[in-house]
Amino acid sequence: MLLEGKVALVTGGSRGIGRADALALAREGADVVITDILLESDTSAADAEKDLRLSKLAKEQGFIYTEKTVTEIQALGRRAVAIKMDVTDARQVDAVVARIAREWGGIDILVNNAAILDHVGTVETQTTEMWERVLKVNLTGAFHCARAVLPGMKKKRWGRIVNMASVAGTMGGFGQASYSASKAAMIGLTRTLALEGAKDNITCNAIVPGIIMTEAYKAFDQAMVDRMVKRIPSRKAGTPEDVANAIVFLCSEKARYLTGVALPVTGGIELFTF
Repeated sequence: MLLEGKVALVTGGSRGIGRADALALAREGADVVITDILLESDTSAADAEKDLRLSKLAKEQGFIYTEKTVTEIQALGRRAVAIKMDVTDARQVDAVVARIAREWGGIDILVNNAAILDHVGTVETQTTEMWERVLKVNLTGAFHCARAVLPGMKKKRWGRIVNMASVAGTMGGFGQASYSASKAAMIGLTRTLALEGAKDNITCNAIVPGIIMTEAYKAFDQAMVDRMVKRIPSRKAGTPEDVANAIVFLCSEKARYLTGVALPVTGGIELFTF
């Protein structure tokens, strides 16, 4: 039980990597707050700006597991709650963090997982609206969450923040200017948070996932996916659990001397492969 007694907040936890993160943290003893704009029991119409392609697909195909994950965590004997939260709304973020402080004593671990990748377009064809929307969710959303949890972590003089970057941020991505820029910026945000939190025993690290078999992965064009997988030395994609295991380690005392790191969980896709 590496994380017994800790309270974790995982954003974007309705499926994929976020869901795996929440379950892995709970298995190591953490109580978990899962936030997302999608909850199974929420039948209200999504705001047009937030009703993104992958969100629509998740609703249509039924791969929204926010509340199901809570039930699974509770079966492990841990506390868990699912809260609808839009990371781009600073007031919502502040309200959720304040609620957990009142009810659970504060947040020890933040996993900034919420992100969107709902369009592909070259720089020439990408609209300003689409560019700004991706940065608002992927980068500004993470900033909102980190800013909200830092005072509580400093009061406890202990904290762990893990930001989700991507190989698109370290290698670039054709047709993914906004997504790649947002994920590269997450590494810069990570290192600044590492510097600012160090004296209060708060570490901040980034995970750099490669090709991971999530629901979104399965929704992409199969020929494109096959080309990407061929770049991996082992010729196989990773799983959400591969990412979650790295996150558990970074959040534990075993990683207390690691901060400001951008840890690739890629299977070596960035290596020269022929």
